[in-house]
Amino acid sequence: MLTTVVVVVATHDLSLGVLAGVLLSGIFFAGKVQRMFSVKRDLSADGTRAAYRVSGEIFFASVNRFSRAFQGEDRADQVVIDVTAAHFWDISGVAALDKIVARLRRDGRAVEVIGYNRASADLVDRFALHDKTGVELGLAPH
Repeated sequence: MLTTVVVVVATHDLSLGVLAGVLLSGIFFAGKVQRMFSVKRDLSADGTRAAYRVSGEIFFASVNRFSRAFQGEDRADQVVIDVTAAHFWDISGVAALDKIVARLRRDGRAVEVIGYNRASADLVDRFALHDKTGVELGLAPH
């Protein structure tokens, strides 16, 4: 609000003040939402199965944190990524999931992604490649 007032007083143009306020509001919102995100890993007792529980909003602002959460030295043969408590908002989140799944499969792991909500499942069905044949070998189906 302070930014809006300062811009309006300085420029005598309400539209520029509103634009500045909306832009800053969007930036602060994206920063806040990207921090409301977590990935927890549970490893089975024998170390052969790892389950990742993803919660929060996955979109352009949280993609880097999402990707970094899967860069650990996990040697489990079976990996389950549970996104029941997560929501994919855009194709950047879907692309990050694709890269994670493809990398794990190239490393010889069996990967399963479970728990999509309806909106996320629609995005994944339209834009994801990890559920298509040949992606783990570097062959895109398109």
